[in-house]
Amino acid sequence: MESVADSARAGHGHQRALILAALGVVYGDIGTSPIYALRESIAATAGLTGSDNAVLGVLSLMFWALVIVVTIKYVLLIMRADNRGEGGILSLAALALRLLQTDKRAQAFVVGLSIVGVALFYGDGLITPAISVLSAVEGLEVVTPELQPFVVPCAVVILVALFLLQSHGTQRVGNLFGPVMCIWFAVLAVLGIAGIIREPDVIRAINPLYGIDLLAAGGWQALTILGSVVLTVTGAEALYADMGHFGRRPIKAAWLYLVLPALTLNYFGQGAHVLSDPAVASDPFFLQVPRWGLMPLVVLTTIATVIASQAVISGSYSLTRQAIQLGYVPRMEVQHTSAAEIGQIYMPRVNWILMVGVLALVVGFKSSNALAGAYGIAVTGTMAATTVLAMIVARRGWQWRRISVAVVFGALLAVDLLFFASTLLKIPNGGWFPLVAAAAGFAVMVTWRRGRNTVYEMLYGDALPMDAFLARLEPSANRVARTAVFMTNDPTSVPRAMLHNMKHNMVIHERIILMTVLLEDVPHVPLEQCLAVDRLGKGFFRVTCHFGYMDDPHVPQALELARKHGLATDMMETSFFIGRETLVASRRPHLPRWQRSLFIALSTTALSATAFFSIPPGQVVELGAQVEI
Repeated sequence: MESVADSARAGHGHQRALILAALGVVYGDIGTSPIYALRESIAATAGLTGSDNAVLGVLSLMFWALVIVVTIKYVLLIMRADNRGEGGILSLAALALRLLQTDKRAQAFVVGLSIVGVALFYGDGLITPAISVLSAVEGLEVVTPELQPFVVPCAVVILVALFLLQSHGTQRVGNLFGPVMCIWFAVLAVLGIAGIIREPDVIRAINPLYGIDLLAAGGWQALTILGSVVLTVTGAEALYADMGHFGRRPIKAAWLYLVLPALTLNYFGQGAHVLSDPAVASDPFFLQVPRWGLMPLVVLTTIATVIASQAVISGSYSLTRQAIQLGYVPRMEVQHTSAAEIGQIYMPRVNWILMVGVLALVVGFKSSNALAGAYGIAVTGTMAATTVLAMIVARRGWQWRRISVAVVFGALLAVDLLFFASTLLKIPNGGWFPLVAAAAGFAVMVTWRRGRNTVYEMLYGDALPMDAFLARLEPSANRVARTAVFMTNDPTSVPRAMLHNMKHNMVIHERIILMTVLLEDVPHVPLEQCLAVDRLGKGFFRVTCHFGYMDDPHVPQALELARKHGLATDMMETSFFIGRETLVASRRPHLPRWQRSLFIALSTTALSATAFFSIPPGQVVELGAQVEI
């Protein structure tokens, strides 16, 4: 009995630790929305109804947005659509593709939608650190207006320091994230309760009729109001995207028992202060505390927004890594910053691109008010794409009836599209930026996929079948007493690198391994299932390695596993042959000229196969060929 009790206590302790960790990583973005969301939403109601009804209407819309979009859609429904424990739009797309294996048109639609969702995520990833840190540092203006000129420089210094620290890893700092965010949500709740006690009449805003009446009175202005209310749910996608790190239950428990109550209390507390003193509406978050509490709140807010920014940056690394494995973007350098946590990675190229984009936003827009006009389009677009993919999973995977899918997910999609439509009004005021960023990301991903497919057809379309080659191979051929590993994308045909080696060196190795690395649409492939070895005869072997999109494709380790299949290799006597294609412009291009130029440029930046597959550089022979596209 004692051992059972001890085990139960250990399980509960582990669960509490995961909940605390989830607070620091998952809820940083949505948890810092109270800094600016109510301020922007009340400002959007200018000229409508009485000030009290406007405040109650905004609070009602914000509360029900949290309930419908976050609680019902993400926590209760979409988090059920996990891809073997992993979440996020790419995992959801991979799951949908697996359920649509016989429908090529539907698969193409899913791929296109997932690319759109990923591109929009990057647009969101640029704005979140900028608006979060700016809104926090702007508390200095509330402390004293004389500090206003220092807001942008302070924000730039904080963000530069944050990006420079990325290469050192987030393990030590990450251990503090959870406790700090726990304090943050506790402070939000306490401040909210204090405001509600001061003006308890604000509780009426729970009634959804206040929100409906506000939208009805607003006419076309209602879309402007919704475009600001959507700031309340920015970061909701993180609940699903980070599910693989913490699991569904800790994220769900943290939301229902701490985050949702704290956010609701704080929004209503801010609203209570505005009801009692309309002048507070200019900055209800910082003005909800007495004068002596301003500076401590500014410090805590800055720390919380840095944590929120860190979560978005780390999420960008993780999503890019998945995109590389799934063939959406060129190979890039991935550095592991923790020996214990495989998910803690650093990607230099992504880091510097994000830093340049974020700093450009801070310097260009100069205030969180201005950035709020750019925020929301990317968020709502990604949410809508996620809902559509979840509809496919519910119909094909969960076996829901058509009418159930139409009613439940149709209603959720209608909410997403309404929010998306409301954010389109922001395009002239900065909303163009995330769209431009997303369009650039979309162009890169589509071009890379199409270009790689074109190159594959040119390299392997008329390749010599391996069976025919082996049938013609003479026993008297000049064989070298070593092992050669030829990396190839098509294990059924003769690799070009092998033909070049035979042509120029006039030899063939005693033992030849044709190695193909397949990246599956599942997060991880167990070690015992990741390798298949086929004996082709005459010293030839076909080795197929299977890796998940969250795995590191380590070829030497895979060769070690081949020993269990009767294929033992001595790494000191093994050479790896890799074909390197140099792309040149053709007079009759296979791609539109702009795509061809972009694809060639992307190819030159791609990480070499040697580094990507962790092959020892001293044992690699690269044989080049020019390919006209």
